[in-house]
Amino acid sequence: MFKNKKILSWALYDWANSSFSTTVMAGFFPVFFKTYWSQGVSAVDTTSRLGTAISFSSFVIALVTPILGAMSDLRETKKIFLVLFMLVGTICCAWLGFIGTGQWPMAILAYGLAMMAFNASSVFYDSLLPSLGNEKDLDYASSLGFSLGYLGGGVLFLINVLMYLFPAKFGLASGVEGVQYSFVSVALWWFLFTFPLILNVPEPKSGVSPDRLSSLLSQTHRQLKKTMKELFNHKNLFLFVVAYWLYIDGVYTVMTMAVDYGISIGFKSEHLIVALLLTQFVGFPATLLFGHVTKNLGCRKPILVCLIIYSISVILASQMTDVWHFYALACVIGLVQGGVQSLSRSLFAKMIPANKSGEYFGFFNLVGKFASILGPLVVAASVQITQKSNYGLMGLVVLFGLGGYLLMNVNENQRA
Repeated sequence: MFKNKKILSWALYDWANSSFSTTVMAGFFPVFFKTYWSQGVSAVDTTSRLGTAISFSSFVIALVTPILGAMSDLRETKKIFLVLFMLVGTICCAWLGFIGTGQWPMAILAYGLAMMAFNASSVFYDSLLPSLGNEKDLDYASSLGFSLGYLGGGVLFLINVLMYLFPAKFGLASGVEGVQYSFVSVALWWFLFTFPLILNVPEPKSGVSPDRLSSLLSQTHRQLKKTMKELFNHKNLFLFVVAYWLYIDGVYTVMTMAVDYGISIGFKSEHLIVALLLTQFVGFPATLLFGHVTKNLGCRKPILVCLIIYSISVILASQMTDVWHFYALACVIGLVQGGVQSLSRSLFAKMIPANKSGEYFGFFNLVGKFASILGPLVVAASVQITQKSNYGLMGLVVLFGLGGYLLMNVNENQRA
């Protein structure tokens, strides 16, 4: 099943850090922040605080990662940066388990730092992808990573949910204590499963080694300007980046607003947790399968198929009335979500210069961070125009359509 130790060790970092995105970001932190750390505070204020923290941390990491990526290319320090940010993320994640009730400023600080570290480490993780093998291996490796991320995140999240629902079975006093221990378990999971990458994935060689910090900063600045110019001048790569920005905006909007959508049409929280688990466990085999279909179809065609399925899904979502409809939607999203993400990552890796992967993936991350702006506005506009909350997601068809149209004109075999 696994081609070699290097690829498996690299992919296990997805297994490691997906525990944070599933248990903490999507699962417990938003609810715990409102009900435990912000007791007695209005829902409007808690939403404002959380939104501000997420926006600020996303903005900082979007600005910093291209610079750090360029520095890692010059100094051959991708793994060092990855481990450094992993340590920051795990320490801050564990810190969440020891923050008492009502201490929302400390909770926001710990979460914001952990989220920045999570995103930054992912940039250097992605930048190691081009060095894992030839172009045929990249689709397999990227899909394996995302599929293991779905499985690993789902396994730990299932355990964490059981700790919350049945604390006595785990020797815990309450569901609150179950959530606190869940934060610590995520930190340990993330930390331990990073070791295969540390031990078995070599640092790519750049052939450049500046002697002084001033020289490194000067070279980094020049390289960033050169790469920006290359990106804009290389029409094929630039076209893909714009296409990716549009359709991944729709994908991220579905991911981040699905729970809110479910609540707005009256589904209970336990139903939403089950749906989230379904997405994780369906996503594991489906994403792994996408790594194999590219042998005959390439990356572009499967992504386009996924975007068509996304478009149909958000249209049908407007007609949901029963909870099984929501479960069905979760399964369908699980089938295609990982495919879009993994194949987009591997397609980008094959189109960029391998010796500049850190810098280019810094820009790729920058696009991803700014891909959470347009989608929510489209949803808000759709609700205002139709005056029906269940029609909100339908507007995302525009993003999937425009992104898919541009992607049809991308030559996936042309390297920058």
